[in-house]
Amino acid sequence: MIKSLLTKCEKNPKDLNKEELSYIISNIDDDELILLTSLADKERQKHFQKRVYRRAIVEFTSYCNQNCFYCGIRKGNKNAERYRLTQEQILDSCTTAYKLGYRTFVLQSGEDKAYDTNKMCNVVYTIKKKFPDSAITLSVGEKTYEEYEEYFKAGANRFLLRHEAASKKLYEHIHPSTMSYDNRVKCLYNLKKIGFQTGGGFMVGLPTQTSECLAEDILFLKKLQPHMIGIGPFLAQHDTPFKNEPSGTLRQTIIMLALTRLSLPKSLLPATTALAALHPDGANEGLKAGANVIMSNMSPPDVRNKYLLYDKKADFEKDIFKNHFSTEELISKYGFCSDMGIGHHPDSNSFTLLENKEFI
Repeated sequence: MIKSLLTKCEKNPKDLNKEELSYIISNIDDDELILLTSLADKERQKHFQKRVYRRAIVEFTSYCNQNCFYCGIRKGNKNAERYRLTQEQILDSCTTAYKLGYRTFVLQSGEDKAYDTNKMCNVVYTIKKKFPDSAITLSVGEKTYEEYEEYFKAGANRFLLRHEAASKKLYEHIHPSTMSYDNRVKCLYNLKKIGFQTGGGFMVGLPTQTSECLAEDILFLKKLQPHMIGIGPFLAQHDTPFKNEPSGTLRQTIIMLALTRLSLPKSLLPATTALAALHPDGANEGLKAGANVIMSNMSPPDVRNKYLLYDKKADFEKDIFKNHFSTEELISKYGFCSDMGIGHHPDSNSFTLLENKEFI
């Protein structure tokens, strides 16, 4: 039955319903998985050929005001080592990345109140002013419509905000009652309305997650139509309420990457760093399953081992330059072509115009 569903998927993946997606997720065998990933790779090549977009990520603060049950930098984790990079340190990290050829900077953090709207806008504006031929992606959590709008005006092009779980029941199981599923969804639609290239995404292998939950994730993304989709395994962190829960698997994550590529063919789909935490060849397996983005960590080496969302974070001890070039070797080794350019979504002409303004 799965082969017939995959044949249907090849012809028109949008035809798959929740029951069919759930059946594939639950029952696919190894031979069928090879077929699924080959179909996903074929679809990726149709739109992106062998290109893999390189992004430079800077994790600029590990403070967070939220208390997500799965996250190592949650507010309630008293053992987490906290840090905040200054604007100068962030700019220095971007400068290093720019010299290596990167033209997209991803600024990621916990939801840190110290980086208020004005300060965040100042960071974005300063980077964009120095590197006008670059794109800036923010991943700083839930904000108001007005805050998102200010980020956009300051020069940010993209915004990553994983929905985490499309099942409201599952979302509420992995978050405290102070967080709202409805608000998370509202934020994603606000970002699209403002004009951001918007990224959603989810974790694979969460406690109590079912194949039906994962099918709902794909259907939610098909409705949202984001430009970027971050999919990674749930990895337990030793200082969280989920510390004793089993982590997601590479195989589970590969299935979801491939189904997502087939369902949203033009999406920018990272082979996340969490894949490498599961297996040394995890990133390559992600690329073969339809992923087309890899992010390299450009945070200062002395803070990189403090941004621990999960245990066994890969390569935080590596030198920035060694990490960059080893990733380059990995991409070419398996027949992919590294693309250091801006790498916008194929259907997006969005490129934020920098307003002539100063921030206080």
